[in-house]
Amino acid sequence: MSQACAFGWGTILRLGLVQTALGAIVVLITSTLNRVMVVELALPAALPGGLVALHYAVQVLRPRWGYGSDLGKRRTPWIVGGMALLALGGVGAALGTALVATHPVAGFALLVLSFLAVGIGVGAAGTSLLVLLSTGVAPHRRGAAATIVWIMMITGFVVTAPTAGHLLDPFSGTRLVAVSGSVSLIAFLVALAAVWGVEPARASAPARPGPAQPFARVLAEVWAEPEARRFTIFVFLAMLAYSAQELILEPFAGLVFAMSPGATTKLAGLQNGGVLAGMIWVALVTANGSGPLASLRLWTVAGCLGSAAALVAIAACGFAGPDTPLRACVVGLGLFNGIFAVAAIGSMMALAGTGGAPGGESRHGTRMGVWGAAQGLAFGLGGFLGAAGVDLARLAFGTVVPAYAAVFTIEAVLFLVAAGLALRIGRTGDSVRPLGGLSVRHAT
Repeated sequence: MSQACAFGWGTILRLGLVQTALGAIVVLITSTLNRVMVVELALPAALPGGLVALHYAVQVLRPRWGYGSDLGKRRTPWIVGGMALLALGGVGAALGTALVATHPVAGFALLVLSFLAVGIGVGAAGTSLLVLLSTGVAPHRRGAAATIVWIMMITGFVVTAPTAGHLLDPFSGTRLVAVSGSVSLIAFLVALAAVWGVEPARASAPARPGPAQPFARVLAEVWAEPEARRFTIFVFLAMLAYSAQELILEPFAGLVFAMSPGATTKLAGLQNGGVLAGMIWVALVTANGSGPLASLRLWTVAGCLGSAAALVAIAACGFAGPDTPLRACVVGLGLFNGIFAVAAIGSMMALAGTGGAPGGESRHGTRMGVWGAAQGLAFGLGGFLGAAGVDLARLAFGTVVPAYAAVFTIEAVLFLVAAGLALRIGRTGDSVRPLGGLSVRHAT
């Protein structure tokens, strides 16, 4: 990719609208419908939990969707198709929730099918969007591009959740379906407008001679690449540690520091503010593409190390008592989480087009799919393992503080291992392979 054909900031913002649309549908499914099932319908909390886990489990298919976009050498059809399936899944999930009260068998069946559609749609659209960005964004803009699309996805969460909540009062099944259907339709149209005309304006790579290699062979070749395999393990470990604290930090603050529900919610807000600050920091220091601070690998490693230190500090706060700076440690955790996350996504964009196997550029989607699958599985497992780990540790230790401290420490160790892997990425014997006119060493 030459600098002349790189996406400008306007195009990056346009493509970020796809993430906004995606986030708008997902937040209704994972948050609003979750509450409706448990509160209004008095269903067991395990039901929405299992459906969300199903949506994460389907992420294992991301490599297949990426491979499909590699074959056609166009990402837009997969983004549009994925968003269409996601929108249908959103409507179906709302309809299934409304049906459960009167027709439980039909309602449950529709819910399962809808959450499968949501998982496949998120995987197909999200993977291809990242591939499109990785091939169209100049190397020095990848950190900023990752920040933009992540923040725009959060914007979808922030705008949709309260708006839908307002429109759902007074609650009824019919109103739930109408609101979900409207959000899904608007989100799909926004995503369609965002990608319209972006890819055709760029020259496609010529088709490779001969029949396409089967998916299993391509996947095996990608996994055989040391760099791709190492980065997959890094993504899984780091995202596992990243997500494992989500369900235990607020209970920890409530049990150990006697914080009220409102206070722990504010604590989570401070953490999210730190995440946002970390993302913006990486975007600012890497945007010019020059100097030692422009290295995405540097910030990936720094984010992992800082996250590990913050988790150890939070564990220590539990032993030290109520006068410890818990809030500062939580803000620090959010800051370094944000730094690591956006730098890792930028590095993912840079590494997707490299590989030892022939046709490195043509494996963009498959590689991105492998890493997306690792991320999805880690997110699906992280929350469960974090909460279950605390329960097991409480049985072992008999008290709260050591139990939470043990889990926070394990998460810190995972971040340290991930930092070691990230430090090696791009520094192997073939670390100067060309990547968009730059070496991997400079690009990451």
